[in-house]
Amino acid sequence: MLQVKRKWALVTGAARGIGYGAAVMLAKQGCNLIVQGRTKEHCEKVVEEAKKYGVEVIPVAAEFSDILQVENMLKEIDGLGKQIDIVLNNAGVQVAYRNEYIKTPAKDYEQSFMINTIAPMMITYHFLEKMEKTGFGRIVNTTSGIRLEPEQAGYSASKAALDKVTMDLASKYDGTDICISLTDPGWCRTDLGGSQAPNSPESAIPGVVLGAFINDKKSGRCFSAQSFAGMELEEAVQKAEKEVPTYTGTIGL
Repeated sequence: MLQVKRKWALVTGAARGIGYGAAVMLAKQGCNLIVQGRTKEHCEKVVEEAKKYGVEVIPVAAEFSDILQVENMLKEIDGLGKQIDIVLNNAGVQVAYRNEYIKTPAKDYEQSFMINTIAPMMITYHFLEKMEKTGFGRIVNTTSGIRLEPEQAGYSASKAALDKVTMDLASKYDGTDICISLTDPGWCRTDLGGSQAPNSPESAIPGVVLGAFINDKKSGRCFSAQSFAGMELEEAVQKAEKEVPTYTGTIGL
């Protein structure tokens, strides 16, 4: 298992829910954090909690529907002078549930793709370029297992696009110490998942962070977080490295 003590990680969507849990898990392992929320004030709770583990924590803010804010956030992070070793792209949005799905408006796709596909990929490309120079990095993009629900077309299409570009990109780094993967938290009781979801946000830990700890130089996996619910981190990493296959052209979630 990769040791992340004193490394730096960027966790987006860290102010609440699964992103919050992922950030705290990394902090427990001694990883320094840059945590993103829509405002820095939204990040106050995760900053306070993560600092209990003796790590450095820096909040940044960006609204991912605005690409200029994303670009400014990246410039701010570069200005900190920290080498970002790990990126967890957790932030996302489910813009609407359309019972009259044949009337789904274009704006559902526009907003969903901006936040769920374009923003995380711009972040991925930005830090991947820097990781190439050091020969090391971990990038984990958060997907969704939603299938056969045209009521959520914008959301599911944007996540499917993220799956495709992430896994195609990952194929270029397989066998290196830059590991790119996906994680599917499962349907959890978060602001995005709603109160009717069967799983608690805590059940997605450690599954959603496994891609940060993989140490076998294999890129292109998708970690189904609920398969690791309740496990200790080291045990989960061992299971993931042994049992989760790499991408072969078809993503089966």
